[in-house]
Amino acid sequence: MLLEVRHIHTRYGKVGCLEGVSLSVKEGEIVALLGANGAGKTTTLKTISGLIHPAAGKIFFKEKPIDALLPEEIVRLGIAHAPEGRKIFQKLDVLENLELGAFIRLDKSEIQRDIEEIYQLFPILKKRMKQKAGTLSGGEQQMLAIGRALMSQPSLLLLDEPSLGLAPIYVSAIFQMIQKINKLGKTILLVEQNAHMALKIAHRAYVLETGRIALEGKASDLVNEPSVKNAYLGGS
Repeated sequence: MLLEVRHIHTRYGKVGCLEGVSLSVKEGEIVALLGANGAGKTTTLKTISGLIHPAAGKIFFKEKPIDALLPEEIVRLGIAHAPEGRKIFQKLDVLENLELGAFIRLDKSEIQRDIEEIYQLFPILKKRMKQKAGTLSGGEQQMLAIGRALMSQPSLLLLDEPSLGLAPIYVSAIFQMIQKINKLGKTILLVEQNAHMALKIAHRAYVLETGRIALEGKASDLVNEPSVKNAYLGGS
């Protein structure tokens, strides 16, 4: 198992947010984490990436415990996080953002090669390479956020709401790119409000409700689960 989250409890002050969440991700999978606003999806990703430490429970990555590590240590182990809202460096240009994504790497001679691979995945970024990131469209900024995360050469990519706020034309393109990145060998844990699109590309999925896992299974099975259809897919 690439990632194992075991009974984690996460709190903001005295307020509980995650209450015993357990999930796993196998190498090569796309696993979707679904749920309503406030269910704890973003908190789950932040806890995995070390931005928040769990009050209880354990997290294992490649069988090593990571729940007490700092975010930069977790990045070095092979987990990259493209956060909700993209969080790009708006005053820097596209190329500078990508270069910062490789800040942990020592193989400087290979960084340019990987930047070219990002440009092949997202050709528009090559056209915008000297443009300030803050002037890009929402879809272009999301591509940059994903590209920046990939520059650390992760084994596991955490994607938090990659389609949020995007025009429909970009939503389709982003999901196609997620599939392509997966086929290139990256394992992906995907938080996404667009449950229909997420279940369409995922291998497995979890449904989070008020800090607890309510359902889990193959994505193809959850598409037909009545409670999922009614809550997230617009009914029958």
